[in-house]
Amino acid sequence: MPRVFLFSTLLLVGSASQAGENDLPRSTPEAQGLSSSAIIAFVKEADRSTDTMHSVMILRHGCVVAEGWWSPYDSVTRHSLYSLSKSFTSTAVGLAIAEGKLSLDDEVLKAFPDDAPAEPSDNLKSMRVRDLMRMSTGHQSEASLRGERSWTQSFLAQPVPFKPGTHFLYNTPATYMLSAMLQKATGQTLLDYLKPRLFDPLGIEGATWEKSPQGISTGGYGLSIRTEDIARFGQLLLRKGQWQGKQVVPPAWVEQATSRQTSNGSNPKSDWDQGYGYQFWRSRNNAYRGDGAFGQYCIVLPEQDAVIAITSGTKDMQGVLNLVWDKLLPAMKAEPLSPDNAGQTALLELLKKLTLPLPSHSGAPAPTAGKVFTFPKNDRDIESVSIRTDGEQDVMIARVDGSETRVEFSRGSWRKRTLAWGGFPEQPAATSGGWQGDTFIAKISFVETPFLLTLRFRFSGDQVTLSSQSNVGFGPTSQGDLVGKAE
Repeated sequence: MPRVFLFSTLLLVGSASQAGENDLPRSTPEAQGLSSSAIIAFVKEADRSTDTMHSVMILRHGCVVAEGWWSPYDSVTRHSLYSLSKSFTSTAVGLAIAEGKLSLDDEVLKAFPDDAPAEPSDNLKSMRVRDLMRMSTGHQSEASLRGERSWTQSFLAQPVPFKPGTHFLYNTPATYMLSAMLQKATGQTLLDYLKPRLFDPLGIEGATWEKSPQGISTGGYGLSIRTEDIARFGQLLLRKGQWQGKQVVPPAWVEQATSRQTSNGSNPKSDWDQGYGYQFWRSRNNAYRGDGAFGQYCIVLPEQDAVIAITSGTKDMQGVLNLVWDKLLPAMKAEPLSPDNAGQTALLELLKKLTLPLPSHSGAPAPTAGKVFTFPKNDRDIESVSIRTDGEQDVMIARVDGSETRVEFSRGSWRKRTLAWGGFPEQPAATSGGWQGDTFIAKISFVETPFLLTLRFRFSGDQVTLSSQSNVGFGPTSQGDLVGKAE
């Protein structure tokens, strides 16, 4: 049963209900001390001000009180977590320590004698697991994990100018080293190690984790799971490692990992200056979180007994957290609120209609759009393109690097398919398009990632200008225009 209809049923019941063995129970917001109107205000403002929100799930007192996905994102599709993956790596290390397979005091260099530089520095020799965990390795800059050397060799070759434990540097390769050390100590990849110990107990199915060329889970990024899986993880942390009456993770480890282990700034308005734990960020309002690039969040609020899971594709990560603090936090009350059937119904209707902005459609296609336009040689390998109308959809037929690609763009809705385009390998995607004068605007959402591409084809006589822009990126988000001529 789709989540939105399950939530609809529970709104009518008005009390907590358990849907399955590992599913989180559902309840009305008011029954858990949170008003529907406050959630509506949060969702509307997130929809208005955030580049692209993908999902939100709000838990209070262990119950899901609101959940929504912006179409074409949905409850069953995995989403890339980016650096939120680090918090799962931390949990794996904690479990390995509990099993006696690792220690916070283990020296990093001793685990990889074959990858050590010829003359390791004293600082490198003194680097330990705890330094990797709290991002205090002593590096001035991250090691590059590109090139022919193994990733562990590259990490160990990076200069260590500071004494480990004295200098904070957010350092994704350090998390990879934790994954490598765990695999060496257990004989299993991070993903395989966590499956029976964390994922299976929590009911997290189908998790995937990217690997390095050496076959080691990337650790610092690369985990993909569903929104509810993020929420389950947060609830496990909130309950000090306990899940449905069973102790899955040692409570002392949860306390240690989520506490401040190092200082990283002093700005009271920044959620990135509140201290860092063991692969967890401390947050304002005495909260903590795992987070990943472009707005992937697992926010835990112990004082409010709440968890908020968010996936998105935004450039303004602080803005998303500000919405939580401004709209949701003040509305969390200690006691249940009076039932609000009208508010609950309005909330449900809002959550059902969420969608990423669709291209508007006004007017007929450009007269020359159906022609084949060829492009001079370019770094995107686009050789030719034509846009043809087929009923209530438009079809792009493109020749890219010698192969023909056909993509249908629905008007006023998202069309799901698998697609490779713009440097993205073939993967699940959703498309939508529309005409605005002589310009065809096409959107491609890669629904297991934060990325949304917008293509604009501007037709003028026997010429078309193609521009491409991504909502987010680690580098430039727009590409130079390509100009094609009609054959």
